[in-house]
Amino acid sequence: MTNLDVIETQNLFNEFKKCTQLQYNGQLNIQSSKGRRWTFYYRLGRIVWATGSDHPFRRWRRNIAQYSPGIDLDKMRCRYEDIAIDYWDYNLLEILYKRQKIQREKIHAIVESTIAELFFDLAQEVDFASMTCSRSQEVILEMPMSFTSADMSIKQMQETWSIWSQAGLANISPNFSPILRRPEQLQQLVNPSVYRNFVSLINGKFTLRELALRMKQDVMPVARSLLPYILKGIIELVKVPDLPLIVTEPGSSTPKRRRNEVPPLVACVDDSPQVCKILEEIMTAHGLRFIKIQDAVQALPIIIQEKPDLIFLDLIMPIASGYEICTQLRRISAFAETPVVILTGNDGLVDRVRAKVVGSTDFISKPIVADRVMNVVRKYLRMPTLSNNNNEANVEIASENNL
Repeated sequence: MTNLDVIETQNLFNEFKKCTQLQYNGQLNIQSSKGRRWTFYYRLGRIVWATGSDHPFRRWRRNIAQYSPGIDLDKMRCRYEDIAIDYWDYNLLEILYKRQKIQREKIHAIVESTIAELFFDLAQEVDFASMTCSRSQEVILEMPMSFTSADMSIKQMQETWSIWSQAGLANISPNFSPILRRPEQLQQLVNPSVYRNFVSLINGKFTLRELALRMKQDVMPVARSLLPYILKGIIELVKVPDLPLIVTEPGSSTPKRRRNEVPPLVACVDDSPQVCKILEEIMTAHGLRFIKIQDAVQALPIIIQEKPDLIFLDLIMPIASGYEICTQLRRISAFAETPVVILTGNDGLVDRVRAKVVGSTDFISKPIVADRVMNVVRKYLRMPTLSNNNNEANVEIASENNL
């Protein structure tokens, strides 16, 4: 199978068995009609790594914290070349292993946990969306650090998903974050110590999986214990954006540019297809490259991977606002100087002040007008004769504690 094929739900997992039978080397790529993606990396018919689904950075952080807590993630600094590849998470594990910062058995545990989590998310997705599937040998991991049986993983996933569904959690993703909406009602139902725990933890910042790790429990009992409060509307489950690692580019605070290369890349983060389309037409008409990001949750991972030279950022979006995304971007040193232009339908003073506080560079009110947009672009970008620096650099991790 080389082309994308629509896969019936009951046949999807047969593709994993085929890879085992064929002693396959390469990738098994799966995409849902909702836009989520999974990639399973095979070596000699066994799964050696997996990526995709929601929150890849949160998942990597959580697994490191659980299985190798001696690594201080707050002090870790990555070059964005480290995470510009699809299997960046595996790449970082390899680097940490070579530098003797993590043991092989810990890596094996992380691989097993990652694959199990992605299989679970896949099982939940196939109940609500159609799937496409393809194989590719573009990337073959030559020296895998762990081997996992697809058959065993699928069996474990089916058992876990069955228990999860029977507990009434089929519509609840462990990637959702609980937030307390009716504290006064909760206070009447639980004792003071339980209430204090709820207030400190159920704040919309931690996913169910992250809460389970903090509480040193499996995610199943944690989700089940919250279900009565969710059904009563006391707690609401919300989607949250990913939390990328801190990225640096040693020796330079801003990317350099060279002549006669690829035109600058402009990104637009806006949930409006119409706004994205208008901006795309304007940018491409002036010889610029363009990428649209309509899902705010995926904005940071895509921006980190694509490294745009200028970012248009909608102020009001579901799940993550432009303020939140801009704040996160400015925490990443590689994007500390990247122009971020806020888009909003409300040209108010309060919005302008707040946009400046979170680190935005400029501000444009809607509707989009080509001349006004291009005036801003020319203000911050030197037009298509210059482009991104594509320096070839060795992948490295630099940190304050010499990772």
